[in-house]
Amino acid sequence: MSEQQGHEQQGHEQRDSEKGPPPGHQQQGPSQPGYQQQGPQPGYPPPGYQQQGPQPGYPPPGFPPPGYYPPPGTYTGDPNAPYGYDPYGRPYSDKSKIIAGILQLTLGGFGVGRFYLGNVGMGLAQLFTCGGLGVWSLIDGILLLTGNDHTDEHGRILRS
Repeated sequence: MSEQQGHEQQGHEQRDSEKGPPPGHQQQGPSQPGYQQQGPQPGYPPPGYQQQGPQPGYPPPGFPPPGYYPPPGTYTGDPNAPYGYDPYGRPYSDKSKIIAGILQLTLGGFGVGRFYLGNVGMGLAQLFTCGGLGVWSLIDGILLLTGNDHTDEHGRILRS
């Protein structure tokens, strides 16, 4: 680039800065006539305002929404419900009703299904009566397999 072109370019830049903004440009800010400072938007808190606590009707951050239950069989971190909760909010047991029913049908004369569930008294009664001569253990095994309200020794609902 020649020296003359360099001087012309510098002169062009000086003229642009002396002219001011291009035509049609409107300057924003307090120096513009008719400008009014706007307050906070309706429905929003004023600047610098910090809300204390969670909003009403919403759970605190990090907590599940009300009525939420984890899927069955997932560990929830609750030692009283090692396998989660059923849809009614009752904790699931670590024992299975299918295993208890099969044990009761096959070894019910010895009360093995009831010992598995932690019902020691009922297991001993079945042991001493040979499972009610097989009738009691057969009926008990079928009820364990088909029922939904059987519990373990801690009162937790059996898993399927």
